[in-house]
Amino acid sequence: MATGKINVSVENIFPLIKKFLYSDHEIFLRELISNATDATLKLKHLTSIGEAKVEYGNPIIEVKVDKENKRIHIIDQGIGMTEEEVKKYINEVAFSGAEEFLDKYKDAGKEAGIIGHFGLGFYSAFMVAEKVEIISKSYQDAPAVHWTCDGSPEFTITESDKAERGTEIILHVAQDSTEFLDDSKIRGLLVKYNKFMPIPIKFGTKTETLPKPEGAKEDEPAPTQEVDNIINNPNPAWTKQPADLKDEDYKQFYRELYPMQFEEPLFHIHLNVDYPFNLTGILYFPKLTNDLNIQKDRIQLYQNQVFVTDNVEGIVPEFLTMLRGVIDSPDIPLNVSRSYLQADGAVKKISSYITRKVADKLSSLFKNNREDFEKKWNDIKVVIEYGMLSEEKFFEKAESFALYPTVDGKYYTFEELEAKLKDNQTDKDDKLVVLYASDTEAQHSYIDAAKAKGYEVLLMDSPIVPHLLQKLETTKEKLSFVRVDADHIDNLIKKKDTAISKLSEEEKEQLKTELEEVISSKGYTIQLEAMDSQASPFIITEPEFMRRMKEMQRTGGGMFGMGNMPDMYNLIVNTNHELVGEILNTKTAKKRERLINQSLDLARLSKGLLKGEELTKFIARSYEMIK
Repeated sequence: MATGKINVSVENIFPLIKKFLYSDHEIFLRELISNATDATLKLKHLTSIGEAKVEYGNPIIEVKVDKENKRIHIIDQGIGMTEEEVKKYINEVAFSGAEEFLDKYKDAGKEAGIIGHFGLGFYSAFMVAEKVEIISKSYQDAPAVHWTCDGSPEFTITESDKAERGTEIILHVAQDSTEFLDDSKIRGLLVKYNKFMPIPIKFGTKTETLPKPEGAKEDEPAPTQEVDNIINNPNPAWTKQPADLKDEDYKQFYRELYPMQFEEPLFHIHLNVDYPFNLTGILYFPKLTNDLNIQKDRIQLYQNQVFVTDNVEGIVPEFLTMLRGVIDSPDIPLNVSRSYLQADGAVKKISSYITRKVADKLSSLFKNNREDFEKKWNDIKVVIEYGMLSEEKFFEKAESFALYPTVDGKYYTFEELEAKLKDNQTDKDDKLVVLYASDTEAQHSYIDAAKAKGYEVLLMDSPIVPHLLQKLETTKEKLSFVRVDADHIDNLIKKKDTAISKLSEEEKEQLKTELEEVISSKGYTIQLEAMDSQASPFIITEPEFMRRMKEMQRTGGGMFGMGNMPDMYNLIVNTNHELVGEILNTKTAKKRERLINQSLDLARLSKGLLKGEELTKFIARSYEMIK
């Protein structure tokens, strides 16, 4: 058996870094700012434990763009490096100084907030630079050092006359990357990736207006001064304790996250856990519509206050991706470029925790102020219903706060709904029949008919209702959801008094034959029912099962493996209505056909099925009958 050692060709390292390591060249700035932040936070920790005998002060990180000389400067006032450290951390590719520091100071790892992990971030500079310089002076009593590399494996290292502690990175921007010499481009990248970094970041200066001195004339302009333009907020709301924040602080942070969003969030959820993983953040419930295609990817993922991505799939359960806000966790595993999540057990635990926190918050809001919760229901229901459908644990917790509104604006929990309906809305098998409407305009006549008989009708109009109802029916015992236009309610709900048909069996047979002669080609299944004489003569219904399957197919993208489900309608004919009696007794076939067609078209009109040429003919025929 032979053993050996794999050799990595150094000559190939830089082309690989430039072409493949990072998904987007613009993140070079994020990586270099992260390194500068690490250097500053290391110094903060060493001074706090007395190991660094220097004044920490109020360090900042400064970014400068020198367009004329095609250079970008990143300057920090952090821990700095000696010549030995430069050789160790810079010349040895993938040796992470952050990892070594965390190893040495294990107990302080999390509180120090060190960002780096892979030891490759510095080399992202070569994606945009043809030459990179490092000028660094350590906090220790050692000469400053000047390192230079042109992107080949060759480098030079000399002493420097730098007097101040810290490190300056100078990028000599390559010809194909001159877009990064634009001030607005750099400002945009700093805001995107470093908006909440824990160390103040200076980019240029800004003019600040000062108070007028006493005795100044009214028309005299106020004095001004140039001050550092700090582009980030080093202490964002999610890094603070909930007890230290007021409601207005949360709203202000929302405006900071989404400056172009003018509507206030409905409420927020502050995430704060340090075991078994470390995670902080704030999630906001915005006002939502019934459209499941609304913009997602509005939750921002950070790692130690460094922006990583706004694609949080996997960390945040899918039903919560419609929310907004921030999640920050050093325990979320990322790939080497910090651009993509790596799935593992920690991610699943984090996802479960977020689900539980959201459910607990909703339950608390419901218990503490039900009236306010009901007012917000229409703006948040799509998230809750989606969660009930897709997350079993959320479904279990939602039992206590999920609401079922009626068309009259009353709200019930499921437990309250069962108690309300059990004596008045059951079928022949004592199964609870829950009538619901999905469109109060289109189903108005059906809703009216149900309410006239004293039935409650729920309003369930979100696009995932068919899927949710299926889940509720399989979870609850003896329960049936039926849309108000699915079948005539007298056929659905057990009645104490059943209407008796005014027609004999022979007359019913004759009526059915005459109806079939006229409408047999139109595809309706005819049912003769004895109903109240005031009920409509003709009613069109669509079987609940078939209609729901079609809707599930439409909203589920064919996930049920069904082909195109056919339209299927029933024509319910009220044998006790005066008009039906007239149809039966009409002597001429032409008049009978006209009455049947007119009655059928009125029923189709009520159901929203009369369109195009048929609607035009119906209108013309109606005018003729009026004449």
